[in-house]
Amino acid sequence: MQVVLAHVPYERYRMSIQHVLQKSQTSKTYEKRSTQAADLPSAPGKTTHVSNSDDKLIRGKLQRIQKGGEIRYMDMFAGCGGISLGFLTAGFTPVASIEMDPWAARSHGANFGTRSVGGDREAHHVPRDAVTETAETVFGDLGLQGAVDNQIDVLVGGPPCQAFARVGRAKLREQARLREEVTADQAFLVDGRVSLWERYVAFIRATKPVALLMENVPDILNHGGTNVAELVSKSLAEEGYDVAYTLLNSVWYGVPQMRERMILVGFHRSTGIKPRFPVPTHHLVLPSGYTSSKNAARRVIKAEGSAHHRWIPDPTPDSPAATSASDALADLPHLDAEEMLRTGAIRRGAKNPSEPVDYTTRKPATAYSRLMREWHGFATKSTTGHVFRYLPRDYKIFAEIEPGWEYPQVHAYVERKIATWLAGRAQRGLPTSTRDPDVSAFITSWRIPYDPTKFPNKWWKLRPDAPVRTLMAHLGKDSYSHIHFDSQQARPITVREAARLQSFPDGFVFKGSMNPAFKQIGNAVPPLFAYAIARGIRESLGAPETQDMRVELFDLKQSKIKTTEGTK
Repeated sequence: MQVVLAHVPYERYRMSIQHVLQKSQTSKTYEKRSTQAADLPSAPGKTTHVSNSDDKLIRGKLQRIQKGGEIRYMDMFAGCGGISLGFLTAGFTPVASIEMDPWAARSHGANFGTRSVGGDREAHHVPRDAVTETAETVFGDLGLQGAVDNQIDVLVGGPPCQAFARVGRAKLREQARLREEVTADQAFLVDGRVSLWERYVAFIRATKPVALLMENVPDILNHGGTNVAELVSKSLAEEGYDVAYTLLNSVWYGVPQMRERMILVGFHRSTGIKPRFPVPTHHLVLPSGYTSSKNAARRVIKAEGSAHHRWIPDPTPDSPAATSASDALADLPHLDAEEMLRTGAIRRGAKNPSEPVDYTTRKPATAYSRLMREWHGFATKSTTGHVFRYLPRDYKIFAEIEPGWEYPQVHAYVERKIATWLAGRAQRGLPTSTRDPDVSAFITSWRIPYDPTKFPNKWWKLRPDAPVRTLMAHLGKDSYSHIHFDSQQARPITVREAARLQSFPDGFVFKGSMNPAFKQIGNAVPPLFAYAIARGIRESLGAPETQDMRVELFDLKQSKIKTTEGTK
């Protein structure tokens, strides 16, 4: 999501955020605010916004749900629809979405417009700015009749994470230094996206959902020493919601990707429902980098405590093994990069991810690939998006490096290869000086021009027997981070492979060229992960039971699929 940002001086921001934590007030980072009374942030010193009429409204919604009525949801900061797909598949009905990125908004509309309350409308496909939109304008554009607070039952969303994520923080610092800003080192603290959660709370106040979900990166727990998740929880508590948050990894729920996220769940207090989280169904011992990242995010909690944080136990070793990269990709068409280069099948320029591609095998190779082909509502006989970047120089490097290697290992391998080649020439009495055209050509064709101390994580070759690490939004421009494990194909992953690793089914449509599609996938919540959370919310609401697709997919007993309140 792209947002026009307003900056405030760091010291003013720091004092403001501390005051918020003490007084449960909201900070004001944006220059432009909505003037709708129902959508305004909390007034200073106000402790609750709950009324008896709110309680009656909420109980009425809950009774309708428990009798088998629609469970209607709205998706804020929706992206292309990772959370939406999980909730749709769990039996929820989409009403509206807010997403500012034009391509992501078009993708969301293409996949969910016809499935929405009131049918498909142009308003489902247009970008919207959460800063300026109100519930009234969104529902009005969709032609929905009736009171604003009676349109939805659940509000879900994941405010932009760039200002919270460590990768995003580094980029913000770099950009600020280029602008020669004095406060460049604190750029991530004053970035306007930090306060977008306020708009989420404003929509909670206006729409009065029975339940809510917010998602973000783990670093939201430690934003320059401030636990923003706790701040959000306090604000939602003022609105009458019982909320809790935790850190969960998508790989624990069958997604073939290690992706740690903060998950916040809440229910209106009038329901008497306590927040619950899905118990992990899959086992994986996370690499040390993920463990240390989680500990860093929780450092503030360990130091100051938290009224709303919950600890969820890690999966047990007797759980099914995590879904691997080969489980996810085995039946997708074989793409030999070097052969495609020789035949002209791959060339420079924008790639069209909408072109249809036939499968290599008639039947899916694994249970996971069957899900990708046969996902309810998105089943398909062929797929799209099987395209990758034009990187001719490095295809031969991709072919020779081992699965699991990162850039320092690749760099050392190439330097050894060059040294061995030069030694062989010397033994044969041939020139070894770089002034020799043959020597210069060989070294140029192999040597990688990046400092191995600065780019340790920029290269990584997938392991076929393990899940992949976190997909990033910049994958379209930096696809060396996920090199295909099959050395015969010797290439980075395709758009469709990235979608599968994020658990998007093959029938899901991504609008735009290759780079916008990669960005949408990298910014998304894995739908299978969202499905696990949605099932837990559905169960908590007391909605009629439905078949859980994970029972057949992962050969799980229904008794193994549980939720828990966790521990403080």
